[in-house]
Amino acid sequence: SHDLLTLLIVEDRSDIISTVEFNYSGELLATGDKGGRVVIFQREQESKNRPHSRGEYNVYSTFQSHEPEFDYLKSLEIEEKINKIRWLPQQNAAHSLLSTNDKTIKLWKISERDKRAEGYNLKDEDGRLRDPFRITSLRVPVLMPMDLMVEASPRRIFANAHTYHINSISVNSDHETYLSADDLRINLWHLEITDRSFNIVDIKPANMEELTEVITAAECHPHQCNVFVYSSSKGTIRLCDMRAAALCDRQSKFFEEPEDPSSRSFFSEIISSISDVKFSHSGRYMMTRDYLSVKVWDLNMENRPVETYQVHEYLRSKLCSLYENDCIFDKFECCWNGSDSAIMTGSYNNFFRMFDRNTRRDITLEASRENSKPRAVLKPRKVSTGGKRKKDEISVDSLDFNKKILHTAWHPKENVIAVAATNNLYIFQDKIN
Repeated sequence: SHDLLTLLIVEDRSDIISTVEFNYSGELLATGDKGGRVVIFQREQESKNRPHSRGEYNVYSTFQSHEPEFDYLKSLEIEEKINKIRWLPQQNAAHSLLSTNDKTIKLWKISERDKRAEGYNLKDEDGRLRDPFRITSLRVPVLMPMDLMVEASPRRIFANAHTYHINSISVNSDHETYLSADDLRINLWHLEITDRSFNIVDIKPANMEELTEVITAAECHPHQCNVFVYSSSKGTIRLCDMRAAALCDRQSKFFEEPEDPSSRSFFSEIISSISDVKFSHSGRYMMTRDYLSVKVWDLNMENRPVETYQVHEYLRSKLCSLYENDCIFDKFECCWNGSDSAIMTGSYNNFFRMFDRNTRRDITLEASRENSKPRAVLKPRKVSTGGKRKKDEISVDSLDFNKKILHTAWHPKENVIAVAATNNLYIFQDKIN
């Protein structure tokens, strides 16, 4: 059922959310913002006196991941905005995540401290050093309980490997390596080694005037650590196998849907650019998002997608004004639910779309302050495309293109979703009867 229920709204005018990501268990949810901050939310455990509190996410830790920098050689400002966050599988009591801005990737460790050592020999309780000659007995320090502290510390900094802006990071299924992609190159890193990476894709032409496409997204296969895909601004996807060659400049598979000549227009090339690519959890399919649609591809079939879902087909007649206000270049992300049976992606007017792959039913929901009181059930929304508008429908001409949902995330095991609407984070879950 799509009865979703709001749990949390975070409000701050300057903090436009730029990435949203659940960890592997779904107990933690990280957001990155334009100001270089990472905010981690933790799911509340259900208590006997508050049986419905299970599912609520509260702030667990907030830290400044990136600061604005200046590249003196190129006279360029490097903004602090967090482009992507990717969690690492939990190995011990601490959690780890990778965060990146345009140039630098950082590995953060998030750990808890609820005890402190007391009874040192060489210093007093207030921290002052004691005179060694006055120490007459040996004390054994003891651990005393203290208020819980959540600390975020940078464990590794992976810098100076990208000439262009980083658009993707993806942790490999071996949990030892990860890839990072910019407009023209993809690098493979080892999580323990910061001073070198291997360049595995390079599409930069010898003469930059011959440049016809850029890399828009890249992701590692969820089970095969030698396989990854990357998408391009020309609407194509290349699947590469690192066993074939050190430099994967010749793809193993090339996914492209032939264009329908009858629908060709001035905007065809722009709207066919892929803004996101995601493998299904099973590893059998991948999903790509372009400006107007979401496509699901079977990795065994390269010539066309097995499923195509129209996200906002009613905007096809509005491409001219969307080009003029630059919205046509917006990069919408997409995500799978935990069982790969449903997919979600964002739209304008704070709308987001969900598609059920089995029933082929779809729904449009709105994440907004007005209709999202906690525990309120979301009502499906409909857009009218001219002619007579029904009572509950909203006209295409009254859609707000400044309110856009670019970033969404789906809990890996449950029907809990996180939706970033500019600078508000909404968390919805299936209605509890």
